[in-house]
Amino acid sequence: MESLSPAPTFCEPLDDDGLAEPTFLDRLFDQGLLVRTGVDGLYGRSGAFESVVEALDRLIGRLGAADNAEVLRFPPGMSRPAFERSGYLKGFPNLAGTVHSFCGHEGEHAKLLACVEAGEDWTAGQRATDIVLTPAACYPLYPVAAARGPLPAEGRLFDLQSYCFRREPSLEPTRMQLFRMREYVRMGSPDQVLAFRESWLERGTQMIRDLALPLAIDAANDPFFGRAGRMLANNQRAQGLKFELNVPVNSVEKPTACLSFNYHQDHFGTTWDLVQADGEVAHTACVGFGLERITLALLRHHGLDLAAWPEGVRRVLWG
Repeated sequence: MESLSPAPTFCEPLDDDGLAEPTFLDRLFDQGLLVRTGVDGLYGRSGAFESVVEALDRLIGRLGAADNAEVLRFPPGMSRPAFERSGYLKGFPNLAGTVHSFCGHEGEHAKLLACVEAGEDWTAGQRATDIVLTPAACYPLYPVAAARGPLPAEGRLFDLQSYCFRREPSLEPTRMQLFRMREYVRMGSPDQVLAFRESWLERGTQMIRDLALPLAIDAANDPFFGRAGRMLANNQRAQGLKFELNVPVNSVEKPTACLSFNYHQDHFGTTWDLVQADGEVAHTACVGFGLERITLALLRHHGLDLAAWPEGVRRVLWG
């Protein structure tokens, strides 16, 4: 596995008065790259920040262009029945987000307005809709792919990008509650999807090297919830089902996962009755790119002034 390249120390220094200097998040706000909204992990983005996100998205597209993936773009909400069937709530109930709406009559509307006027909780009249917030870009894909019938002999490959939601408010700028994920998803036989994952391990590693960022690739696990979740996490790590490409952004000791490489085995195939051409249950794998996280890694290591970034990095991103 890769090991971390030399990286700067990220502890925030003290000024002459013994006070901590502004954090990385503070400096992103001060520079106007991120914009406060009053909610931790929910931020506006400046044009400069977006220019990096867009350049990364194009770069990832160029890296995958020769594979001729089918491009699909879903909104950041998905069907609640599909979400429930996916099994997400078994592992991550604490991260899920639902869409609620007012479904009352005029009298209940008057009560709602009175609560707002009094500064009281006005959400009692809200009811869950048939939409939930998308937790990962690939989740809306599986029922759509399964509805097409058996996979062709060569399997299928999809190119996805979406805003995603995970309920984990934090002052770490890399842990946003709403963020964008670019994904490639491979469906087919175990050999097909594992070859796909291995190919993207190499391509993703080279991409981060070309961006002059220190990195490490480590076996990882998803943050499953509860006691049963710890067993699932141990099994996932032991079987080598998930690898992450980590870059130190908040600290060297706890680097940030900027890319993930996941082998789902037949989980989604079984869940959605997704089958191969020969009738066997399909296996799936995906590679995910955290677009905001990679952008923040670039800002952390190359500075907040994009014009001062190394010429080689600018050339990779903007040509």
